[in-house]
Amino acid sequence: MTEEELLARADKVYHLALRLTSDPTDAEDLAQDALIRALKALPTFRGESAVETWLYRITVNTWKNRVRSEVRRGSGKTASIEAFAAEDHGGELPFKADEPPVGVTLETEEREAAIQRALMELDEESRAVVLLRDLEGLAYEEIAQSLGIPEGTVKSRLSRARQALKEKLKKFVQS
Repeated sequence: MTEEELLARADKVYHLALRLTSDPTDAEDLAQDALIRALKALPTFRGESAVETWLYRITVNTWKNRVRSEVRRGSGKTASIEAFAAEDHGGELPFKADEPPVGVTLETEEREAAIQRALMELDEESRAVVLLRDLEGLAYEEIAQSLGIPEGTVKSRLSRARQALKEKLKKFVQS
């Protein structure tokens, strides 16, 4: 693995960082820190997991360290929902439909904002598992490697996180 090959994956690191932080500026800082850590650790990469899995682990660990640091300093920021919009979504929220039918726009926007709020209200471990599985599409084994936890823990956290999201979004979930 070369530095160039690692840096070619910078977009993936940024997009994960954006989903974790919900703020483009914070995501840039987080992605930069994660990539610097990865570059420094590159000589120790043994190829026992996919490069993306290794990078996701570094990114999530860097994010967790930042969250803990902010909590200790008492500067826990509350991110706006609009800041969650990624550039690959044209500035729109990731879950937003391209052209919602007239008349359901307000309901759709309300539902999407509620989804974003619910995601941001999850604890860091639950949010990371949901994002890696449902938005990044990683397999349970890859998530386990990325987070350094057993696969069974991934499954249980994902189940609990989905249940919590369902509770938070009861209004929008149809039986």
